[in-house]
Amino acid sequence: MQSIKEIKEYLQQCAMEELNQAIEAFALDERKGVQNAVASALKRKNAYEKEQMRLGKLLEYEKACYEQGYDLIAGVDEVGRGPLAGPVVAAAVILPKNCMIEGVDDSKKLSAKKREVLYDEILDKAISYGIGVVSWDRIDEINILQANYEAMRQAIAQLNPVPRFILADAVTIPEIFIPQKGIIKGDAKSLSIGAASIVAKVYRDRLMETYAELYPAYGFASNKGYGSAEHIAAIRVHGICPIHRRSFVKNFITPEDNQTKGAFGEELAAKQMRRMGYEILDRNYRSQGGEIDIIARKDTYIIFTEVKYRAGRKKGEPCEAVDKRKQEHIIRTAKAYIVENGLEGDFRFDVAEVLEEDGKTYFRYTENAFWLT
Repeated sequence: MQSIKEIKEYLQQCAMEELNQAIEAFALDERKGVQNAVASALKRKNAYEKEQMRLGKLLEYEKACYEQGYDLIAGVDEVGRGPLAGPVVAAAVILPKNCMIEGVDDSKKLSAKKREVLYDEILDKAISYGIGVVSWDRIDEINILQANYEAMRQAIAQLNPVPRFILADAVTIPEIFIPQKGIIKGDAKSLSIGAASIVAKVYRDRLMETYAELYPAYGFASNKGYGSAEHIAAIRVHGICPIHRRSFVKNFITPEDNQTKGAFGEELAAKQMRRMGYEILDRNYRSQGGEIDIIARKDTYIIFTEVKYRAGRKKGEPCEAVDKRKQEHIIRTAKAYIVENGLEGDFRFDVAEVLEEDGKTYFRYTENAFWLT
């Protein structure tokens, strides 16, 4: 006779298609431990059958498409329409025909831990997927609805093979020449859209956790850019940071906030310079009607660094703002610093560029950008 422990382990590990037979085999064993194991197995079987029924219902839209001859169905959803900061992210996912992934649902109904697990499984099983990211500056430029459409189009454009039909959450996506259907609350009604909602949510959450390291005052790791009381309070105290959507936070902005992005650019530059081995000697030194953003030392050099921040490239590269006139102001101010501190030796003028574009931050450092004259 098998021990209770052996039976318990067998029922726990038994494949679902064999579980019915296993339950019947041990149902007449009167030992209490066996009966408890059978009850647990029966509970697992019932939960599995309930989940299969739920997933089957979630495939109704996909099956309707299959019946019409569409064999590659893409689910599309976005996340990040409401936050005060960060990008809007969309995902498009093509799953195999009649694919069932246990647990897939509207991402808002799932825990962060569950979403992370499902994210990996969805990407592993997907025929193809795409992720579109539209930055805060682009949102301010074209409005959140158009940014939402743009992110969706980006995600769809990445799909290979091209889908034959699109199921989208709530909207009909403009400028898409593939048959499509918008489904209200589609992330809870279509498995493909639900999968896309999970991919978009996890991807954006990870982005916001990265931004939380750059801008720790705002609690982005927890609020993900949404307007929590703590987030709004931080804006009132610290002003806005480079990833805030200005059209969303205009009610919280003070006149001083116009200089906030530049200040954050300088903070990022100083952080990167330290990583590169520079010793920061001074910040925002003012004299002779000019200002030097960062004064540093490395090896035998005293370095005067001008930091230029830009959100996007509409006005050109950040370094282009350091024109001849700007260089003359910096050199004049540097000479005042040299005299004031009685310095001798080697001096250098560098430019640090911080560019925010398409939801990413780029840093470029140019040594000897111009010369002391």
